[in-house]
Amino acid sequence: MGSGPVIEPATAEELMATLEHQFENAELLDEALTHASYRNEHKELTKDNERLEFLGDAVLGAIISHLLSVAYPDVQEGALTRYKAVLVSEQGLLETATTLELGKYLLLGRGEARSGGRTKDSVLANATEAVIAAIYLDAGFDTAYQIVKRLYGARIYDVGRAERRVDFKTKLQELVQTRHHALPSYVIVGWTGPDHDREYEAQVSIDDVAYGSGFGRSKKEAEQSAAHAAYETLTSMSGD
Repeated sequence: MGSGPVIEPATAEELMATLEHQFENAELLDEALTHASYRNEHKELTKDNERLEFLGDAVLGAIISHLLSVAYPDVQEGALTRYKAVLVSEQGLLETATTLELGKYLLLGRGEARSGGRTKDSVLANATEAVIAAIYLDAGFDTAYQIVKRLYGARIYDVGRAERRVDFKTKLQELVQTRHHALPSYVIVGWTGPDHDREYEAQVSIDDVAYGSGFGRSKKEAEQSAAHAAYETLTSMSGD
């Protein structure tokens, strides 16, 4: 980072204990915790955490994608994409930042600190990605993978259960009735597998126009998946 203030050794040790990772290159941890506002006030510094944030986004995405693929071997790509979006979203990153108590370790400029930077969603989410990138650069992908796996833990499985609790058929019907003054219609367009282990494909249409399809181990589950896809299509079209 160049000469200048760094994280106090005792403070760094505390965070590393929480992460369960001892940094070989302590400057990477300094960089991950340095907000642009702090670097702007300390001209001797040459780096802040923005580049690490960029890298951390990619590293975290790859790890979460792998964890989801392992946890949900029979789930289709569309659902896995939705699960990943939840986990790597700002809210998902905030949960990780909260677990790490990351806010208290950040190096912030005076103005940013006064304006509540240690609790700002965007600041904490970005710092979380930066810390993941720092671990990756310090010790490699396998170490980063194990730490992310531990930090996300049950959330990998909870995200799937949470989605299945949402009644998207009802949500879609309410949306369609409001906007189109019509009702969605469902049809099973195919299935694969023997009688005892079938996977069905459902398609949902509105005014004879197909808006979504989905898969499930039962016709009802396939229709729910199709309704979810159609609901997301309609809401994205309108910018909701």
